[in-house]
Amino acid sequence: MSDDYLLADIEGGAEAASTPAAAEMTGVALLAALGLAFLGGLILNIMPCVLPVLSVKALQFAGGVQSGDARRHGVLYFAGVMVTFLALAVVLIALRGAGEAVGWGFQLQAPWVTSLLALLFFLIGLNLLSVFEIGAGAQNVGSRLASRGGDMGAFFTGALAVIAATPCTAPFMAGAIGAALTQSALTTLVIFAALGLGFALPLTLLHFAPGLQKLIPKPGAWMERAKNVLAFPMFGAAVWLVWVLTEQSGSQGTIALLTLFVSVTFLILSSRWGRVWLAIGVLQLAIAGAFIWRPLVGVETHEVLVSEPWSAARVTELQGEGRAVFVNFTAAWCVTCKVNEVAAFTPRLADAFAGTNTAYLVGDWTNRDEAIAAELAARGRAGVPLYLYYPAEGGEPRVLPQVLSESLLLETVQGE
Repeated sequence: MSDDYLLADIEGGAEAASTPAAAEMTGVALLAALGLAFLGGLILNIMPCVLPVLSVKALQFAGGVQSGDARRHGVLYFAGVMVTFLALAVVLIALRGAGEAVGWGFQLQAPWVTSLLALLFFLIGLNLLSVFEIGAGAQNVGSRLASRGGDMGAFFTGALAVIAATPCTAPFMAGAIGAALTQSALTTLVIFAALGLGFALPLTLLHFAPGLQKLIPKPGAWMERAKNVLAFPMFGAAVWLVWVLTEQSGSQGTIALLTLFVSVTFLILSSRWGRVWLAIGVLQLAIAGAFIWRPLVGVETHEVLVSEPWSAARVTELQGEGRAVFVNFTAAWCVTCKVNEVAAFTPRLADAFAGTNTAYLVGDWTNRDEAIAAELAARGRAGVPLYLYYPAEGGEPRVLPQVLSESLLLETVQGE
């Protein structure tokens, strides 16, 4: 530390650097930002991440033109868009006030949000393929209740379109949002309202323009085919979000989310077969959830363990240093291995390894490795998993069971 600066001055300088103050916009600058936001909202309608949702809305609109509800649905769609845009603005303002560095699309930085959106798009795709119907039972209750369901659908389609739009930044939009995030809360809300207005306006006007409505074909068999085709952009959006989760949570997040897709699909199908099958479907989803929830919400699992590649020479070297060694022979395609790693390789085990100075080696047999094959054969095994514990005092390793628990590993490592 230099004696030229007082600590208080340095702290003040750091605070000023981390929270830069921006001058309030002039009237001309604000109008320019509002214009850019409006144009950005218009263009956002044709971005790839938004089109799947809007295409579904257009299909619903085509089927509902004859009912006379088009204008009301247009207003509700507009309300859904505006409410969601302003809610995002409020969250951004709150996070900015708390000192967080946030920007457009910030909610997709949370693995649990990415997981839920991926599941939502996957379910919408299943619905478009008629695997299940949302609200089919409500049709028997009466036209008033069915109409209420249509209203809710119009509103939440607008909300979902905004959520789907957050990963995209349309031309003219980035500058407007960047300016908004440096201004007062009121200015931020006004700019986001202009963005929402541009986004909602095209589809809303379609509900109020009789001339344009005449161009929409009448309901018929084409709608079922179109609905089926639209399922695949939804699946494509789900695949993209799976990739996003892979970047956030690694391969564990990918397999967890795909497992969730399978479990939810089985629950949907089993719910048709009676109460017993419904109970089985709920049970299998609960069991799957117990194993997969951690990577879906961004909680580390066995990755908290610091490992190094296995080799016989490395084991000998570590034993020579007087260290205990735990060896995990595993493979990406070994289901038992992965279940053990999720259930037993916990942060408590990582603490136990650190406290006892136990080295953790991994022999990855995903691809053929002759050295690992020879070691497996020497231990009387034809495949993985194989778990070996070499005590610190040296000697032959202890071969652990193929099904592990956290308590067993803690007892082994801590010598209890």
